[in-house]
Parts: sequence; C-alpha cells; structure tokens
Amino acid sequence: MPDPASPDAQDKLARLIARARAAGPALPCAVVHPVDASSLEGALEAAAAGLITPILVGPEARIRAAAAGRDLAGCTIVDTPHSHAAAEQAVALVRAGQAAALLKGALHTDELMAAVVARETGLRTERRISHCFILDVPRYHKPLVVTDAAINLAPDLETKADIARNAIDLCIALGIARPKLAVLCAVELVTPKQPATVDAAALAKMAERGQIEGGIVDGPLAFDNAISAEAAAAKHLVSPVAGDPDILLVPDLESGNMIAKQLQYLAGAESAGVVVGARVPIALTSRAEGPRARLASCAVMRLASGMRLTRHGS
Repeated sequence: MPDPASPDAQDKLARLIARARAAGPALPCAVVHPVDASSLEGALEAAAAGLITPILVGPEARIRAAAAGRDLAGCTIVDTPHSHAAAEQAVALVRAGQAAALLKGALHTDELMAAVVARETGLRTERRISHCFILDVPRYHKPLVVTDAAINLAPDLETKADIARNAIDLCIALGIARPKLAVLCAVELVTPKQPATVDAAALAKMAERGQIEGGIVDGPLAFDNAISAEAAAAKHLVSPVAGDPDILLVPDLESGNMIAKQLQYLAGAESAGVVVGARVPIALTSRAEGPRARLASCAVMRLASGMRLTRHGS
C-alpha cells in the first residue's frame, strides 16, 4: 500500500481534474437555476477549465444579476420563470440531446431530482439512481467513494445492488480498472439480528456469481477493518478488500451522510459529488463547498458521462 504521506498519494482530486481536462471536448451541461454568485461562479470556472459548456437555465434577469458584470458571452441562456420550470427545462434539454449533464444551481436538490425521476418526462434508466461522494482523505492512499449518502434513504437489497453497480462503473470511468467495494455494517459477522449484514453477504455472493460486474465486493465489513489492513488482521479477517477499498457502500443514507461529513470536517477530506444511474450524470454542488470542490464535481461528472447504465448480470 502506498504511504499516505508520499507525494504520489497527495491531491487526488487534482489528478481527477487533470484527467477530465484531457478526456476530450467540454461537456454540454445544463446548469439549473444558477441565480446566486456561488452556483454561477462554479459553472463559469468549470467552463474556463474546459470541463463543460454551460447552458444556463433559469430567470435570465436573475442570472445576469448574479453575474455581477462577469462575461457570459460563452454561455447559452435559456430563460424560465422560476426554479421548478428551470428543472423541467433542463431535463427536457437532456432528452432532446442538447445537454449531456446537469449541474445543480440555487434550488433544492428535491426540486431538481423530482424532474429527473418523473416517470414519463424524466431521465430514468434500468438502474436505480444513486449518489457518490468522491473523497480525498489526507490519511488515505487513494480517492474514496462513499455511497449512497444523498438519494436512497433505506435501500433494500435490490437497490443496494444497483448502488454497487453505479459506484463500480463510476470508478471504472475514473480510471480504476477493478474497483474494490466494501459493504459496511456495524460488525463483520453475518447475523440475522442485523439485516444489513445479511444484505452485505448477499451482495458479496452476487458479485461472485456475476450479478454485480466489474469490481471486487466483500462484506459485511466494519469501518475499521474495511479501511485498515491491520485492524482486519487483528480480527483474523481474510478479505480481498480490507485495507484497500475504493468504495464504501453504506447501509443507509443517514450513516453514509455522517461518514462523508465526518471525513470532510474532522479528517480534512476534500470532496466531489455526482448522481449516477440517470441518463446523464448530475453534479449536486452545495453553497457550502469551495471553488475547488465544485470544480472537482464537474470533473467527475465529465468523466462519468460515458458510463454504462444497463443492469449487467441481473
């Protein structure tokens, strides 16, 4: 395992941004309701970096006011009356082939996702939609994906299988040839008293039988023996994933959200985030994120644009 303090283990998000810049032409991206300075600035910075070609969807007067004199000459503006209409119009642009990604602006995530998952007019695929945090944790030797910490509240086994497929395919798009996925639980033993451990064991067997393809899946694993080979050895746990996961698949949204935010606020992790499983990737940036995190989310979205979305192996 690489030394976390070595130069090769540092600035993992910067390497993803560089990889996305080299991936080809900028991605036509509908930026949904960018009517505040932070969301508009994030889109313009991603455009300047060559990651996206912004299509700004929202009330034109408010977009121009948020620009505060910044040049919008390279951006297309699609005028809509309000945020709800902006979400619907952005999804319609994707369905019409005019946009290949969505970037959240100054509207609630639920409002955007309602348009995305609409049964007749949305962007559903065979897969369940899920969210991935991509974290640059200073003490960990490579990017770490935590999923699902934003979309699926209490996923059942079938949903967890799609969450795993989405995360594995995202990691492959990010350049990881055979991602390792740890299915997290409170303990590493299978016990019917903790249904998440039964799901974890089932997911590992599904991967072994080819129902989940492209990665190595093991579980149940507790957080310590998933992340630390030493902790796994102390418990005499033999695992192809322990100490070296690319992905942590959590039992529910609450635990995943806590893990991701603890790594950010206590361990100093930088993060990017993307929704996968829809027809196109969706970056759900937050006003609490800094400029580099927003840029990294656009980079991940750019790399994720070629993901496969069929339910292989099921």
